[in-house]
Amino acid sequence: MKSVKDKQKEAFNHLKAKMGYTNVMQTPRLQKIVVSAGVGSFKDKKKIEIVEDRLSKITGQKAAKRGAKKSIAAYKTRQGDTVGTVVTLRGPRMYTFLDKLLNIALPRTKDFRGISANAIDEIGNITIGIKEHTIFPESQDEDLRDVFGMGITVVTTAKTAAEARGYFEYLGFPFKKSADRR
Repeated sequence: MKSVKDKQKEAFNHLKAKMGYTNVMQTPRLQKIVVSAGVGSFKDKKKIEIVEDRLSKITGQKAAKRGAKKSIAAYKTRQGDTVGTVVTLRGPRMYTFLDKLLNIALPRTKDFRGISANAIDEIGNITIGIKEHTIFPESQDEDLRDVFGMGITVVTTAKTAAEARGYFEYLGFPFKKSADRR
């Protein structure tokens, strides 16, 4: 099985006829992957640290805390309170994480039927919501009481959603089959 980094090198040859590329530089490339987890519902600082630590283990890079921009009395949130953690991956860590996501984590998801094609935005990026972080092999089974979800955004240089869809399919993203086939 080829890794995502190896497929990136061969993407031009695969996509040139389908998309009409004439130059290698027209081929979409991965720019970065942003993994974020909200901790707004956790008031305990230890739970926030647990989320930050597990996100760091999953991605292989230290997670950064994000504070609230303004106070909201209804949510009992003050300006500067930690409301989330985020990790931005580039380079080799990005390719390693994407391989792990596509080949290990998504197949372990309960009742997984594929990613919706609507997850691709009009400028060629895809955002995937993960309900439980336990699908990653770095999460231990004894830590099931503090399960949290995360959002994963894959940013590319694709110009359109159709171009991005062809690129993501070539990389091995599992998209849902059409609704008319049941």
